[in-house]
Amino acid sequence: MAIALTLAAAVLIFGIAGCGPKHNRASSTSSPTSAGGQLDIGNTINYGSLGTVTTLDCDDGKSLNVGGNNNTLTVRGTCETVSVGGADNKITIDKIDKHLTAVGINNTIIYKDGNPEVEILGNNNTITKAS
Repeated sequence: MAIALTLAAAVLIFGIAGCGPKHNRASSTSSPTSAGGQLDIGNTINYGSLGTVTTLDCDDGKSLNVGGNNNTLTVRGTCETVSVGGADNKITIDKIDKHLTAVGINNTIIYKDGNPEVEILGNNNTITKAS
């Protein structure tokens, strides 16, 4: 179920990322260098992009779903759960409380704090707790 929601969120984000007027709006939590999109639904951040370098903020307990390819993300704050799809993403996260899932391929995920349950469902994903 969680995987289906993650994939649905990624599809929604990529659909939304290409819509709307062609002007740049700065977000307080995201400043992509390429086409990207962030959609917050309730207490969940859904982020999808291609080739961006940006910083996201889980504040204190939001969940994060990441889709897309070739992104370099820095995630501040404490994420309750994190789910990563897509390919070739490099993600550094301050803290994860409960659960980390990698469903994509060739993703590198580093978290600095927390003891989440880790689930690797994709291929060639690397998950490391920084010391």
